[in-house]
Amino acid sequence: MFNTILIANRGEIAVRIMRTARRLGIRCVAVYSDADARAMHVVVADEAYRIGPAPAAESYLNAAAIIAAAKRAGAEAIHPGYGFLSENPAFVEACEAAGLVFIGPPAGAIRAMGLKDAAKRLMVAAGVPVVPGYHAEAQDFARLAEEAERIGYPVLIKARAGGGGKGMRRVERPQDFASALESAQREATSSFGDAGVIVERYVSRPRHIEVQVFADAHGNAVHLFERDCSLQRRHQKVIEEAPAPGMTADMRAAMGEAAVKAALAVGYRGAGTVEFIVDASEGLRADRFYFMEMNTRLQVEHPVTEAISGHDLVAWQLRVAAGEKFTLRQEHLAIRGHAFEARIYAEDAERNFAPATGKLTHLELPTKLARVDTGVRAGDEITPYYDPMIAKVIVHGRDRASALRKLSRALEATRASGSVTNIAFLAALARHPAFVAGDVDTGLIERELGVLTDGEKPDIETIALAAAVACGVAGRARSASDPWASMIGWRQWGPAVLHALLLHGEERIEATAEVRDAKHIVVSSRGERFGFVLCGDAGEGTRLRYDADGVTREAEVVAEGAEIAVYVNGRSARFTVPDALGGLEDDAAGEDCVMAPIPGLVKVVKAAAGQSVAKGDPLLVLEAMKMEHTLIAPRDGWIAQVFAAAGDLVQEGTVLVRLEEQGAG
Repeated sequence: MFNTILIANRGEIAVRIMRTARRLGIRCVAVYSDADARAMHVVVADEAYRIGPAPAAESYLNAAAIIAAAKRAGAEAIHPGYGFLSENPAFVEACEAAGLVFIGPPAGAIRAMGLKDAAKRLMVAAGVPVVPGYHAEAQDFARLAEEAERIGYPVLIKARAGGGGKGMRRVERPQDFASALESAQREATSSFGDAGVIVERYVSRPRHIEVQVFADAHGNAVHLFERDCSLQRRHQKVIEEAPAPGMTADMRAAMGEAAVKAALAVGYRGAGTVEFIVDASEGLRADRFYFMEMNTRLQVEHPVTEAISGHDLVAWQLRVAAGEKFTLRQEHLAIRGHAFEARIYAEDAERNFAPATGKLTHLELPTKLARVDTGVRAGDEITPYYDPMIAKVIVHGRDRASALRKLSRALEATRASGSVTNIAFLAALARHPAFVAGDVDTGLIERELGVLTDGEKPDIETIALAAAVACGVAGRARSASDPWASMIGWRQWGPAVLHALLLHGEERIEATAEVRDAKHIVVSSRGERFGFVLCGDAGEGTRLRYDADGVTREAEVVAEGAEIAVYVNGRSARFTVPDALGGLEDDAAGEDCVMAPIPGLVKVVKAAAGQSVAKGDPLLVLEAMKMEHTLIAPRDGWIAQVFAAAGDLVQEGTVLVRLEEQGAG
């Protein structure tokens, strides 16, 4: 076994690898960019080395700097985690040339599975079923459009390199093929440095089911059953579970056998995942699954497999990389119970899951209710440079129903302030009737998005608590040492009536708080009223205890600067208190200006000064976290000015285009 390894990654996966390595007595070396100088993975490591500036291309993708750090630290091996250089065969070869063991598959296996078109041709030869489509080399537009017609619409364009939904577009009509192809190729080039695509039949009711495989260097390979990853937004996974609901023994055996065939066909070694698209239009059938791709690394969702199998996959990776031989055989492996993983992101579900940034002013993770893998702490910054994941919450139960109850409880106990997050969305998804019943497919979130985000709209109780804090009659403004605290509601001629303006996303919420004394408060908003009485000292820290309708309750109210976050009754809401002296100009400008909704890189500018546009016309394409976001005209008008050019790095709120009324000037 190794004495020292370097983890060529950051965040939660770096911390997770260190946890197992430490248990095995291995010394851990971290690397970091300027943006991560004080990150958790740096603090947890035995030693850490700076490898470059914040952009990933200059740090976590800098193979030479990483290898130099490993040599300097005396490491014998490098664990790549996932993402960054984990599936880069040139990096594998560079490690080996430097006398370092790469904890992962050989370069040849990565190359064989790295391009989807070549991988699918290889799978056909190995007897693994693939989705009908075009997987050949030619990439000219005429050939791709011709193949799409042959396959039949709707079709799916997919980048042949990489994954994670990047460079993927569904096309419903022939007239939309050209623009979709251009966008997919542009995103594929940005994410993977390869504009090549494949075109496949779009499966109308697809489920995404993948199989975890493991192989040693001695020709032994097993699978550790399946994971269902059908709950996705923008083709990226949100909640994963194992085993897959509705899976039959026959189908599990067939998929497991196909996955092991795929691994053996490329001389695989270590942990890998074979992903299948399943046509679930007639339920799960052993003749309706198709190879999509193989991820030649550890997956983000590997903890659910660990939970149901009882095995530490990182420990297996380390042992296999050190040359150990498998002693377990397929018949020794069994499924125990059910597990879920929910990915907590800094993102806005109501804005098409746009990634968010910000300082995590408050973070409370449900470590007593679930396994939590994270790489951040309260006070850390979510930057635009890397994936905005905050944590993974993993639960395990004796069956699916008990595991799902644990997941709901854990999500309800999760608190994060300082950035928009998807916590409330995940909690709503965990309660959704179709998901509870196991009736899942990759289109569920898109179909039910309105219902799932409606749960994020605050009720009168949540508004009342936020308004009370904003008015200074509860929470941060109350202090036992303040002699005037008990006089907040006093008026000579009757109760005080205080006013609060709250912003919830783009919604303006006006509220009045009638303060009958320092403890009795009645809040009115949107035609509803909610009265409550603060109990005793009202709570400790961010906790707020109160009595409403004879029931004593407790909420958590976190107020930092202009932001107020309320957690009550298993739900949460985030409000902003606007500057009373500002905002008027912003309101007027909002109708005429298109601003960057998130920090990002301007990829394409379609607008030009003097151009006439209609509401909904595309104006610019902004890239953030390697995903493209098209900004559209908010109304009909003329383009007065364009303030950005392709290649500009812009911050959230930057004005990019200014409109004027048609005929103005």
